[in-house]
Amino acid sequence: MAAAQPTAKHYDTILAPVITEKATILSEQNKVVFRVAGTATKDEIAAAVESLFKVNVLKVNTLVQKGKTKRFRGILGRRVDIKKAIVTLADGQSIDVTTGL
Repeated sequence: MAAAQPTAKHYDTILAPVITEKATILSEQNKVVFRVAGTATKDEIAAAVESLFKVNVLKVNTLVQKGKTKRFRGILGRRVDIKKAIVTLADGQSIDVTTGL
């Protein structure tokens, strides 16, 4: 069966890679961290990653990072909530997030 072409929905599901020290350490264990849409399900995330990067996804873990309460020019405000997905890839596969799509 031929791989499906990426659709606009896949690009709406995967918003951006997360490039932090912790995400870099996870990349050594065949895991990649993405910022995803707040309404995205684990199945949708797995399908989007497989379609966009041509890799096999074993598992998807998601988390919602709650926005902090901060002061903006003295006025109390709140940052938005962010949903992240930690995608575990099959052995021998990797995604180079620095090159883009």
